[in-house]
Order: sequence, then structure tokens, then C-alpha cells
Amino acid sequence: MRAEWLRSRVGVLQERNFRRFYVGFVTSLLGSSMSTVAIAWAVLESGFSATGLGLVFTANVVSQVVLLPLAGAVADRLGRRRVMLAADVLRCGAQAALATALALGRPALWLFILLAWLGGTGTAFFSPALDALTVEIAPRDQLGNANSLYGLAGSATRIAGPALGGVLVAVAGSAVVVAVDAATYAVSVLALSLLTLPTAEPGKRGTAPAGRPTLWADMAEGWADFRSRTWVWATTVQFAFFNLITWAPWMLLGPVEGRAYLGGAAVWGAIMAVQGAGAITAGLLCLGRRPGRPMVVATIGTFFYALPDIPMAFHATAPWVAVAAFGCGAGSAVFATFEGTAMQQQIAPERLARVTSLALFPSYGIGVIGYAVDGPLSSAVGPAVVFGVGAVYGLLSSAVMLAIPSVRAVRWLDQAPAPEPPPAPEPPPAPEPAPELKPEPAPASTRPRAG
Repeated sequence: MRAEWLRSRVGVLQERNFRRFYVGFVTSLLGSSMSTVAIAWAVLESGFSATGLGLVFTANVVSQVVLLPLAGAVADRLGRRRVMLAADVLRCGAQAALATALALGRPALWLFILLAWLGGTGTAFFSPALDALTVEIAPRDQLGNANSLYGLAGSATRIAGPALGGVLVAVAGSAVVVAVDAATYAVSVLALSLLTLPTAEPGKRGTAPAGRPTLWADMAEGWADFRSRTWVWATTVQFAFFNLITWAPWMLLGPVEGRAYLGGAAVWGAIMAVQGAGAITAGLLCLGRRPGRPMVVATIGTFFYALPDIPMAFHATAPWVAVAAFGCGAGSAVFATFEGTAMQQQIAPERLARVTSLALFPSYGIGVIGYAVDGPLSSAVGPAVVFGVGAVYGLLSSAVMLAIPSVRAVRWLDQAPAPEPPPAPEPPPAPEPAPELKPEPAPASTRPRAG
């Protein structure tokens, strides 16, 4: 009984391919969380201002925005593991180069920006390929658990990484921490290289079939699949503006308000830790769950994203903000688990990376604008208004999503949907009879048929 209980929740770890990949994935996530602190510290220690630090972070994000639509098509065409290997080699090299430059002195700002751009490029190609690779290395009935484990890894490393990175920066310096991050990417490269995947069939698992000769054709095919699924593009639109209106104020203005009245950096750090604890708690509860309507459950989770904006709008005390942050973390874990699983179950594996990249692209492209405009908006109208608008949009957009029939219609699928039969060939046209000599009739109406 206990063995069956464990298998229903973490049985995916019995799969050697998934277990190998997951070890490398968690290791690289931890390194990335550590290096975020180290890079910020290194930029400031090199004599650059907050503006310079903003340029470094922007370079990392902008490279992802520019390349995401292309990255999914490349992953589906060349193979997900191959693209992810190249992405991690690039990120490993970028971090190794930065660690070397930091060890030798104070790098120029352009070097920080260039290496951040290269790191973002690697992330742009890695991210959409991840969902598609998961379909290849995890049993179909364990996809939900695989996504829960990804979320747990992200939440745990977001808590542990900055704390560990801060200690190591104080003890050994930024160069050492960035070098450790480079080493964690090397671990991920090793894990990916050890995967044993089945031989690809034509048109499957990242090969370009006949009739699709160009990368542009691949991208067009992915776009056609993306726009044909209302629940996919509607969720994409919701989150593009959600990141702009609801999430950006929390991430940008939250620390500002934390410093102004919540109690300072220590209290804000504790609130972020509570948010991570909410994600871990919900992620554990998601293990083994197989909701009949996964997108309904995922959408219910999105209501919780807006919770932190509410106490911030009312200038509430730190305990209320922490409670809301816990709910936000829990909702994010629920959404990520079941929305990701629905995508993997409903979309053909050979097009999954392309559709995923198109879903991610607006979230980065539009959402990042919030980081540029929320500061001036807060100065003009006050942070309470910015947070209030964010809360209202977050709650209303989730309610609208629940009202969309295609969102409610998505069902949990443990078995791949049966492929649609190819269309029957059209019969050859019947020979036209010889014309008869008759008087010409009166002209018929040229009005088109209704519909």
C-alpha cells in the first residue's frame, strides 16, 4: 500500500532518464539562484550604479524576448535534448567567462551586459524545449508529478539559493559563486548527455518531416496550432497583461514598500521565503493529483496570484502581506503544474516546444514593460493605486478565464489522443455531359448563401 502511494506521487523518479535529468536540473537551478546575488553584488562592487545593474538584468530578459519564438521551432526541428545541451554549454561558458573576468579584476559594464545576453539566449532555447523533453523522459501518467517536481525544485532553490549565495559571496567572493554556477551548468550538460532516448520517427521527437523544408514553415505550423486552441492563447493573453499589471508591481514596488514601512530587508526576505513555502506546500499537495478538468484547477490557482497586491494596496502590516504571499506561492504552484500538464497532454509532442515558446513570448515581451513603467506610475498616482489596479485585473481576468468554454472543456488525458484520420482523397470529377441545345434561362440570383 505504501509503495503504491509513493509511486502515485513520485513514481516518475523511478524512470532513469527522468531521474538523471532531474538531478542536473535541480543542480543548475540552485547555481542560478546563487549567482543572481553574486552578479548583482559584482556589478555594484565594480563601481556601477543601480542603472548599470538594471541594464545587465534587462539584457538577460531582452535576449529571451527576442529569441523565444525561434527557439521553440529550433527545438522541435533539431531535437529537444540537442538544443538543451547547446543552451547549457552556452550558459556554462558565459558564467565561466564572467567568473574569470571577476577573478582578474573589475570587468567593464559592456562585458557584464554581453555575458548576461548570452545567458539569456541559452535560457530562451532551454525553456520551451523543457516541456517537450519531459514528454520523452516521463511516462504519460506521471507528467503531472514531473511538473510538480519541477515546481518544487524551483521554489526550494529560490529560497535556498540566495541565502547560500549571499554567504558564499561574503566568504569567498562573487567570482567563486559565479564559477560554482558555471559548474552546475556542466552538471546539467552531463545529465542531458547521459539520457538514452528512443530513435526518432519521421516527424516525431524533434525531426523535420518531409513537406516542412524550412524553419519558417515550422514556425507557421506552430502558430497555426497555437491559435487554433482558444484555451492556450486566452491563457497567454491573460498572463501577458497579468505580468504587466499585477505581477510587476509586486516584484518591483514590493521591495520598495518593504523598505519604506514593512520593516526592511530582513522582513521582506522573510515574506519572500513564506511565498516560497506556499509554493512548496502546494507543490507537495499536487503530487498524485489528476483533476478531471486540469485547466479549471489551474485557473482557480491564478486567483491567488493577485492576493499580495490587496494588502499592499491597503498599506497592511507585514503579517497580512506574508499570508497573501503564501497564497500567491501556492496558487503559482497549482497553475504551473496543471497548465503545463494540460499542454503536454493536449498538444502533439512534435509541436509542443513551438507552442510553448509562443505561450511564453508575450509574458516576457509585454510583462517586462511593467518593470520600466511601474516606478514612474507609483510616483505619479501612488503605490496604492498601482497595487489596487493590479489586484482588480488579476481577479477579474481569472474570472473571465473560468467563463471561457474551451478552458472548462480541457480534460485530463493519461493516454495520448487518437490521431485524426487523414482526409479521404477527393474523387475525380465526373465527366461533363455533352451540352444540350436549350433556351437560356433567366439569370439566377448572385447573393451568397448565409453563413
